[in-house]
Amino acid sequence: MIPRIKNLQPKEDFRLLVEFDDGKCVLYDVNSDMNDIPSYQDLKNIKGLFNSVQVDASRTCVFWTDDIDLPSDIIYEYGESMD
Repeated sequence: MIPRIKNLQPKEDFRLLVEFDDGKCVLYDVNSDMNDIPSYQDLKNIKGLFNSVQVDASRTCVFWTDDIDLPSDIIYEYGESMD
């Protein structure tokens, strides 16, 4: 089952605090994605873009632009647990 996002908060240093419907809460570091995926560089280069992150209607993905998104299952699996 794909984890659904309940709450999302952008944090300093390009990290996301994400709470899921099952109660799991993680801190996901987007820095590694910015190093590996060229389109993610805009998150550093365009002032304010990172903080404009949104959750899609299905609550299974976060996104910034049409080219920059992140599936909830990746966040769930690779985020640092805050529990």
